[in-house]
Amino acid sequence: FQRSTSDWGYVGDLVEDDDKIGLYSYKVQSTITSRLANTMIQAKMVNNAKRPQPIVFDVQVPKGAFIDNFTMDINGITFTSHIREKSEARKMYAQAKAKGKAAGIVRSNALDMENFQTEVNVPPGMRIQFQLHYHEMIRRKLSSYEHVISVKPGRLAKHMEVDVRIIEPQGLRYVHVPNSLGDHFDGITTISKGEKKAHVSFKPTMAQQRKCPKCSSTAVDGNFVVQYDVNRETTGGELEIFNGYFIHFFAPENLDPLPKNILFVIDVSGSMWGLKMKQTIEAMKAILSELRAADQFSLIDFNHNVRCWRDNLVSATPSQVEDAKKYIQTIHPNGGTNINEALLRATFILNEAKSLGMLDPNSVSMIVLVSDGDPTVGELKLTTIQKNVKQSIKDEFSLFCLGIGFDVDYDFLQRIATDNRGMAQRIFGNQETSLQMKNFYNQVSTPLLKKIQFNYPQESVSDVTQSSFHNYFGGSEIVVAGKVDTENLQHLESVVTATAANAELVMETLRDVEELDGFMKKDKYADPEFTRKLWAYLTVNQMMAERNAAPTAALKRNITKSILQMSLDHHIVTPFTAMLIENAEKDEIMLADQPKDPRKGCCPGTLGLTPNAPNNNKGIPAWANVTAVPVSFMPEQRSPPVSSLSINRVDNDPHFIIHLPKSQRNICFNINSEPGKILNLVSDPGTGVVVNGQLVGAKKAENKKLNTYFGKIGFYFKKKGLKVEITTETITLKDGSSAITLTWADTGHIIRKQLLISVKKESNVTITVGEEMSFMVLLHRVWKKHPVNVDFLGIYIPPENQFSPAAHGLIGQFASEPEVSIHHQTPGQAPEKPQAIMEVKGNKFTVTRGVQKDYRTDRVLGTDVLCWFVHNSGKGFIDGHYRDYLVPHLYSFMKKP
Repeated sequence: FQRSTSDWGYVGDLVEDDDKIGLYSYKVQSTITSRLANTMIQAKMVNNAKRPQPIVFDVQVPKGAFIDNFTMDINGITFTSHIREKSEARKMYAQAKAKGKAAGIVRSNALDMENFQTEVNVPPGMRIQFQLHYHEMIRRKLSSYEHVISVKPGRLAKHMEVDVRIIEPQGLRYVHVPNSLGDHFDGITTISKGEKKAHVSFKPTMAQQRKCPKCSSTAVDGNFVVQYDVNRETTGGELEIFNGYFIHFFAPENLDPLPKNILFVIDVSGSMWGLKMKQTIEAMKAILSELRAADQFSLIDFNHNVRCWRDNLVSATPSQVEDAKKYIQTIHPNGGTNINEALLRATFILNEAKSLGMLDPNSVSMIVLVSDGDPTVGELKLTTIQKNVKQSIKDEFSLFCLGIGFDVDYDFLQRIATDNRGMAQRIFGNQETSLQMKNFYNQVSTPLLKKIQFNYPQESVSDVTQSSFHNYFGGSEIVVAGKVDTENLQHLESVVTATAANAELVMETLRDVEELDGFMKKDKYADPEFTRKLWAYLTVNQMMAERNAAPTAALKRNITKSILQMSLDHHIVTPFTAMLIENAEKDEIMLADQPKDPRKGCCPGTLGLTPNAPNNNKGIPAWANVTAVPVSFMPEQRSPPVSSLSINRVDNDPHFIIHLPKSQRNICFNINSEPGKILNLVSDPGTGVVVNGQLVGAKKAENKKLNTYFGKIGFYFKKKGLKVEITTETITLKDGSSAITLTWADTGHIIRKQLLISVKKESNVTITVGEEMSFMVLLHRVWKKHPVNVDFLGIYIPPENQFSPAAHGLIGQFASEPEVSIHHQTPGQAPEKPQAIMEVKGNKFTVTRGVQKDYRTDRVLGTDVLCWFVHNSGKGFIDGHYRDYLVPHLYSFMKKP
């Protein structure tokens, strides 16, 4: 996997942004061999500035993919990767870190993808090459295989290429590339299709990459999608044997749909208010229209209470469907979330219908849960809810979960669905919510077979992956893999069958082994290890599911050992391994690892922060989560990692952390003022929004200094006539002379004039204003009898908030990001605190690399955030003096300094 930068050739004619970083090439190569996709993403970059600066490699990897290699080449110094058991890797990393020779890389989730981000501090004139390899199995949905590649180079590339090759021994029925990157790239993609092979190429010139003829920014920013399907025998089964493994693809189509008994369980709590509920209602009306006459259905909607449209299943007659649509139209979201009782009510209805003989023996029963949040009423412990539902369903029917929005605990929904023979999908809370919901329903709306069992002769095969399945849905595919004894193929060819509760035996088609062997070996692009990799992929995913459902700790430990051994044997990153990245001399080392925080859970094929990981601070929006901790590298001196947090915040005494997205820097400063003073954080006359914070003092001074904190935060939404006051005791919404108050002991929602206030008990408050803005206030409790400390508040504001150009305030002024230059880095008095020169807004001053605390994921100890610290209460970085931001009242606009 070692690569060299010696083949770059001439690096001139690069288009550089203001940071003088040039992207010489951005290349994606992907080869699909019998549904196994091997993908390589490579970026070659150069720092043409006269000073060292960070270069970021930020790519998105599909969830569930296994990363198997990552390399970096920095001016001929090659870093290669190795997979190690997690504790061993951490030990090696700790030893290197103690010598000042280490830095970290993590991955973070981004909806249906995961970010893999690395940041390297590169000296002037130096070139760097990044290369990431991962593989995944392409799943069939809605009668199509869809290969999605994230292509987001971030800047214009002198050489840009996406190259996809498909090798399918079954033969290709069609290949299609939708225009997913936009009309800008019409006609650029080329497709060459043969009987069993296809080649897709996307090579825009630099001129074609530009957003406009004179633009210096790239229009290449999205997903490149390739869709295809294969030819099938009438039996719907295909066996491929190669290099000691078999892969069994099963996708019969010419079957009549089975009747289904379906219960829709819809979350109508306060957090579903607005666009989420509107889109859910539209989707449900369309879904109800697609029910077949043989289907039975009912609806349950729930908040803190549970309501049934009908107490039992009814036939999907036109009149019943119309009544259900009218019922859904009357839903108004409010209140808390009682997931446990809602799901138990749904399982009771299905179990009762079965016991009364109301279900067709050949029908398929299922529950579809639609929710956007965590339980806030009734049973709150997720493991207990999971256990309750499992015991009630008794493996008799399936549970499918749709998680709406960015702050949903998708990991829980995925566990509870997998535990009950179903699947989960995240639905993004936006204008396409309705379409996404309907697409998900279409995947499970046509059951063709139930209780399928594959039978393989023991004389021929071993180590078979999952071979029994609850349901088979039209347009999908079942895949089974195992090891094979090539000397006993005659047994395999004559005996392999698939049985189902509602179908006769189905004989399978065995692809001629010699023909397949010759076909694969003749194609230089085909992966000769595709059968082994597919078997390992399926086996590890199956073991992860078995581990999650293991009833005893001893069994869970045994399964964990098996997963670990598979990970090491097949060089893939799982939750029990980590990737070490080293140079040839092994004196520079990096660790690609997930956090030690056990709350993050684990999931197949992940590295770093696991996808959809549960979070103890439920209710915290996705924008309030740490995205990555990147690497810093300099041959002559290693500097500490810089956190890349996409959030602006003020917390503790009060410590401000301003994230500058364009330059990917964090700038910190403190404000030292007096108790009772009110600081303006945001003052936006354009949108009519004000955010102010009033200071409280500690109980006494320490070291002749009295610490101050925010004890009260006020929000004024002038155009709505609404004010929100948050103290360490209460949360109050004021609308003229009326007021609604909640305490921190409550969990609930307040909705008024398209403004939503969500309170999480003793934790945080989120204020959402339509689709334009959101704010989070975090509560810090201290021991009541503490001699010094007092309760206080922190506030977190995402940079995506749509403030007007007139916005100002200590935080609001950075809605329009200033140009910041940091250079001439020198050692500080302490090795971990280097100094540098910052230039911003015509000012030049000394800054120090320092550490501040982020309390969102750990409200007690906080998480260290590395940033450049501006002294003297932010002087030079903020406009004017901090005293200019003092305002007379909690809801006052400020005057610009």
